Amino acid sequence: MPAPNLIRRLTPLLFACCSAAATAAVPQPPAHVVLVIEENRSFQTLIGSSAAPYINQLAQQGALFTDSHAVTHPSEPNYLALFSGDTQGVTDDSCPHRYSTPELAGALAARKLSFAIYSEDLPQADFTGCGSDNKLYRRKHNPVPDFPAVPAAANQPFSAFPADYAKLPTVAWVVPDQFNDMHDGSVAQADTWLKQNLDGYIRWAEQHHSLLILTWDEDDGTEGNRIVTIVLGEGIKPGRYPQSIDHYSVLRTLTDLYGAKPVGHAAQATPITGIWNKP
Repeated sequence: MPAPNLIRRLTPLLFACCSAAATAAVPQPPAHVVLVIEENRSFQTLIGSSAAPYINQLAQQGALFTDSHAVTHPSEPNYLALFSGDTQGVTDDSCPHRYSTPELAGALAARKLSFAIYSEDLPQADFTGCGSDNKLYRRKHNPVPDFPAVPAAANQPFSAFPADYAKLPTVAWVVPDQFNDMHDGSVAQADTWLKQNLDGYIRWAEQHHSLLILTWDEDDGTEGNRIVTIVLGEGIKPGRYPQSIDHYSVLRTLTDLYGAKPVGHAAQATPITGIWNKP
């Protein structure tokens, strides 16, 4: 049995060791996170597909989750789940709706952090209509207007996405239009759009302590709602990760990264772990 004085000498070392191990599992808050949401494709449709060379490049470059699932069908309740931790009882793509429940933007604001969504073909900032005249923008893919507590300035067209990435809000959503998100367009078209519009940010994020999360709202009905989710950026360990996650897990990860209060069902979700390098 160790002598009492030896125990006293070892205890601080053991405490320091365990504390360091715990800290290594929790990253420093990223300067910025950009979350890109694509549409209606399953994991097996995309990973390994010759139609999506850039997406597969990102899957090799970052953390690819092999057991990631959407919450439900169709589109709208998944966007609500990812933003507010709840489908709000919505089972279709109807519009308009108004909710007063907690959501991501409010959770970040309570920590004095910022949020914005950049929707391609949004007719103008703070547009609350159900769709654009050219039918390429649809409010079913933008939950922000459903929550009046979110500042109007948080609802922006993609044309307002800053060229100087340091001017991005703390957390930004990017939603391509109906053709460029795979909803009405092809996988190849969306893959090209992603490279043309986000590759610069991804390369910048790797040098500026920032992240990109690429995910899908739902699958195409072929694989039990299994979708692609990829996390890239500085401090991410590339690889395939079998951790089971869903939209609530992603939302919980976003709030945990910044010490914000989890919202809705995300409070019971397990955040993403194991992909972080030491701070």
